[in-house]
Amino acid sequence: MSGHSKWANIKNKKAKTDAARGKIFTKIGKEIAVAAKGGADPSTNSKLADVVAKAKAANMPNENIARAIKKAAGEGANVNYETLVYEGYGVGGSAVIVKTLTDNKNRTVGDVRHIFDKYGGSLGSTGSVSYMFEQKGVIVAEMMEIALEAGADDVVTEDDCYTVYTAPGDFSAVRTFLENKGITFTEADIEMVPNDYIDLEEKQTETFMKMIDALEDNDDVQSIYHNVNLPEEEEEE
Repeated sequence: MSGHSKWANIKNKKAKTDAARGKIFTKIGKEIAVAAKGGADPSTNSKLADVVAKAKAANMPNENIARAIKKAAGEGANVNYETLVYEGYGVGGSAVIVKTLTDNKNRTVGDVRHIFDKYGGSLGSTGSVSYMFEQKGVIVAEMMEIALEAGADDVVTEDDCYTVYTAPGDFSAVRTFLENKGITFTEADIEMVPNDYIDLEEKQTETFMKMIDALEDNDDVQSIYHNVNLPEEEEEE
C-alpha cells in the first residue's frame, strides 16, 4: 500500500510484528466499543459496521471483533471514551492531525504536546492545519472496476491495488456495495487526506518519522494524518 500510506494511518503502520498487530487490534477495539454503544448489531448500526470493516481490513480475527462487541455491550458499557482531535506542526512546517480516543483528556493532551515538542514540532489550535486536508472515505482493495458504479468519487490505481475515494456521507453505502460484490479490503476508513504534500530534508524526515512513531506508540492515539512525502522504504511499511 505504498502510495496511500503517505499520510501514515495508524492501522497499517508497523504491522510486521505480533506485538504491533496486538496494539493495532487494541486501538480498533476501542473504536468498536464506542460504535457499539449505538447498538451491538452491525446490520442495524452503520457506524459499527464501518468499524468492523476497518477491523477486517487490518486482519483482526473475527473472534476478537465479536469479543470487543460483546465487551462493549457488557462490562465495557460503563467505559466512556472521548474523541479528541489535535492539530499541529512537525519539523519543516509539516502539518499533522492526530485523532485520539481517551478516558483522560488531561493525560492525552499532555502526552501529545510532549511528543510534538520533543521532536521540534508544536501543537496548534483547532483549524490551524485541518484546512490543508479534506475528509474523505478511503477504501483500498485489489479489484475496483465496479467502484464508480457504487457511487465512489474517484478511483486511483496504485501499484497492485486500487484506492477509492468517497464523500464521507457516501462511505458506508459504497463500502457495503463493494462488500456485497465480494471485494476484500486492505483498508477502509474515513480519513483526513492532504490536499498537497511537502518534501523534507533527510534529517528532518528522520526526526519527523520518530515523532510519528512516538505518537503511534501512544495508547490513546487512533489515527495520524500528515502531508509529508515519505521515502519509498517508509511508505511500504
